Amino acid sequence: MQKIAIFADVQNIYYTVKEKFNCHFNYNIFYNEIANGNKIIKAIAYATDKNNDKQIHFQEILKKIGFQIKLKPFIQRRDGSTKGDWDTGIVIDMLEYSKDVDKIVLVSGDGDFTEAVQKIIESTNIEVQVY
Repeated sequence: MQKIAIFADVQNIYYTVKEKFNCHFNYNIFYNEIANGNKIIKAIAYATDKNNDKQIHFQEILKKIGFQIKLKPFIQRRDGSTKGDWDTGIVIDMLEYSKDVDKIVLVSGDGDFTEAVQKIIESTNIEVQVY
C-alpha cells in the first residue's frame, strides 16, 4: 500500500479534457482508481472562485469525494482573458507533501510543471505520476 497525495489543477483539467475529448473529467472514478489498494494522505483540488451556484455545487461534490478545495479569485482582464493561476501554489504543496508520501499524482493539462516534477523526483526519490 502506497501513501499518495493528489494535486488536481481544476481549470486546466476542465479545458484540456473538453478540448481533447469533448467531455467532462470524472473526479470520482479517478479518485477511486488512485485509492484502490492505496492510502490517500492528501487530495487537493485547485480552482478559481467565481462564486456562482454551479461552481459551489461542483466544489461540494469534490469535497464529498475527498478533496480539499483551494480557491484563488477569478480575474477577468480587460481583453476578456481570464487568470486564476495556481502553478506556484501546486508546486509548493507538492514539495510540502513529498516528505509524507510514496507517490505524488499531479492532474493537469499544463506543461509548466515539467521542471518542478523533475526536481521533486531527483531530490526525494518518490514516484510522481502526471496526468
